[in-house]
Amino acid sequence: VVKSPHVYKTGGETFEMRVHKRLIDITNATPKTIDNLHNLSLPAGVDVEIRM
Repeated sequence: VVKSPHVYKTGGETFEMRVHKRLIDITNATPKTIDNLHNLSLPAGVDVEIRM
């Protein structure tokens, strides 16, 4: 993205988006474990997907 109003300006800003993924495989999960994962408080931008 060019920061200057001039088209041929060489200075500018570069933006990037990074996505980090982690997988935790839980075997023999009890209903209490699943419930605790649903009620886990996480910071903004962190999502949890639970599949059975």
